[in-house]
Amino acid sequence: MTALPECGVARFLTLLEGPWATLIVRELLHGPHRFTELRAALPRISPHTLTRRLRQFENHGIVTRTSYPEIPPRVEYRLTELGEGLRTVLDAMGAWAMSIPEPARPDDTAWYCDHGGRPKPANQP
Repeated sequence: MTALPECGVARFLTLLEGPWATLIVRELLHGPHRFTELRAALPRISPHTLTRRLRQFENHGIVTRTSYPEIPPRVEYRLTELGEGLRTVLDAMGAWAMSIPEPARPDDTAWYCDHGGRPKPANQP
């Protein structure tokens, strides 16, 4: 594991860089999820990326992984208290983003939220 930057913003961006990190956290804010549930909620994420992100979050104390001795095996991911602290951050990000007025000329990268509050590109079905 590499050392995290000393600057708080740089540290945050190192831990939560890229779109998938915040979207995984957003899903886990609803409660514990199994790997397949996270994949279903984030249909364009690759299994490799999801695994890598969950391991990174686990290493930094943001997520816990609980394996249940059942057949078939069941594994759940849950935010720790530290991870739950991201709720206020994501709520603030969402509120700020919703305060931005629509552009006079929409661009090609418009996004919308589905009924579960999950962002999707507007040009995707």
